[in-house]
Amino acid sequence: MTSNFRCSAEGEPSTSRTVHQTPLTHCSLQARPQQRFESGRSYSTIHSIIERFSLRARLTTWRHVDSPARGAASPDSPTLRDDQAVLNTSVVLVKRPTERATPDHFSVETEELGTIEAGQVRVGVEFLSIDAGIRTMLVGEGFHPQVDVRSPIRSTGVGRVIESASDAFAVGQAVKGRFGAQTIATMAAGDIVALDDSVGPINLYLGALSGSTGVTAWIGIREVAKPGPGDTFVVSAAAGAVGSIAGQIAKKDGARVIGIAGGPEKCAHIVDTLGFDAAIDYKNENVGDRLRELAPDGVNVFFDNVGGPILDAVLDNIALRARVAICGAISQYDDMDNVTGPSMYLRLAERQSVMEGFAYFHFNERIPAAMAELAEWVADGSLVLPETILDGIESFPEALQFMFDGGNTGKLLVKVS
Repeated sequence: MTSNFRCSAEGEPSTSRTVHQTPLTHCSLQARPQQRFESGRSYSTIHSIIERFSLRARLTTWRHVDSPARGAASPDSPTLRDDQAVLNTSVVLVKRPTERATPDHFSVETEELGTIEAGQVRVGVEFLSIDAGIRTMLVGEGFHPQVDVRSPIRSTGVGRVIESASDAFAVGQAVKGRFGAQTIATMAAGDIVALDDSVGPINLYLGALSGSTGVTAWIGIREVAKPGPGDTFVVSAAAGAVGSIAGQIAKKDGARVIGIAGGPEKCAHIVDTLGFDAAIDYKNENVGDRLRELAPDGVNVFFDNVGGPILDAVLDNIALRARVAICGAISQYDDMDNVTGPSMYLRLAERQSVMEGFAYFHFNERIPAAMAELAEWVADGSLVLPETILDGIESFPEALQFMFDGGNTGKLLVKVS
């Protein structure tokens, strides 16, 4: 299946030395049947959805190019000659951060790679996902797999095969895997999955169509928080990747949606672009006071990505029989040895309410349904996820703190090549 994108951007992207803030882009996409998706895995339902549309998809990306034919090399991905030395640049952990994860905790290093072995695939990495959970992998112990000192930082990425010693993958094929923070990843064929690059730009698989972002939001809403008509739904980090999608799904499900975000630009974005009903600027407003104004009868459902004082402010304003879904706690990740729990947790007892944590992989059986519906919304243009992109692998050391400082709107990515 080939895809032809015709794009007209609404306004110019604002850029700085390293950051591209993505404009909203309207793209026409004509789709023809595709034989497979994700190497025949359970996500194959997506291509059947795309087949049903001659669609006008509202995709948000840093740029759009005509998708190459399956098996053809991307203009951004190198291919290798037999006699060509392969240089890989990676970002490694040199010391564990005890507070903020600043660039001095990392080192950018280049090495020459050897010959790949039978069954391996070498991938030219194009985009890397920056997720708050990466910070919890630098501690040395914890819920997530940990990064060893002198090892590349863990990160999921997408790219294209530049060399293959496996019958399962051809040079030029779009793939996704846990590549780590590096420009070229040498992987066992079983550790990567093929992507249907006709659906749209492959970085979609790190955003709306990724486990850590779109699927997390979908499962958190549909399986845990379960907002519906008549509910007042509040989401923190509302202008971030997960919060943006969670709020939009809650709105689709009939709830009145209030987003908590930092700064007037983000608050305007979640109302004017994402369609939220109201916004609270935690940097310039008292969250508790504003909740009492916007939700005088209390908050029925809260989807929390932040923790700390914001969680307490919402707990203090929950309605009777409210539901609180704990997705993350970005306010706590810089000091995991001294996590601060909620001081207002007794409101749960007083108001007969429940608080439940989750991770998307606790609901593996629901991932295919999540992927299918997310793909349909991407296709019909009803789901919006802007991207903020940092250029070059050298920008990876600053990316985490950029996120923790609230620098991104929507999905944060590093564009490697």
